[in-house]
Amino acid sequence: MQTSRRFSIATHLLLCLRVFRDLKATSVFLAGSVQVHPVVVRNILGQLKRAGLAQVAAGAGGARLARAPKAITLLDIYRAVEDHGGGLFSFHDHPNPRCPVGKRIRCVLESHLQAAQRQMEATLANTTLADLEKEWRALQPRP
Repeated sequence: MQTSRRFSIATHLLLCLRVFRDLKATSVFLAGSVQVHPVVVRNILGQLKRAGLAQVAAGAGGARLARAPKAITLLDIYRAVEDHGGGLFSFHDHPNPRCPVGKRIRCVLESHLQAAQRQMEATLANTTLADLEKEWRALQPRP
């Protein structure tokens, strides 16, 4: 059920692109903030670019947001980098069809998992990168 780290890394990268918008945000620079290899950053930036969330210049050109922060939701980010075949949850492939539980587990559980998926997506859809930036700024020490 757990998502990969790509979602939190992607969110971290996009917030960096916003916060450091006046600097050249290269994969090496961003990797220093996330503490991952620059290749990981480049791969995730590629996914964000394909989703229309980031603009990436080839070479050492850097990256920037492709949309306003208030137009990027956590759901947009999640969908850009997590590939769960449309769902957060999955079922094991071969429950025993001769077992009374095994043959009906999917029928019993599926609607509950779909409801949880909808609630998670609704929560993510209601939080924008602008919201995260505001929270981040509130945590910064006052001069």
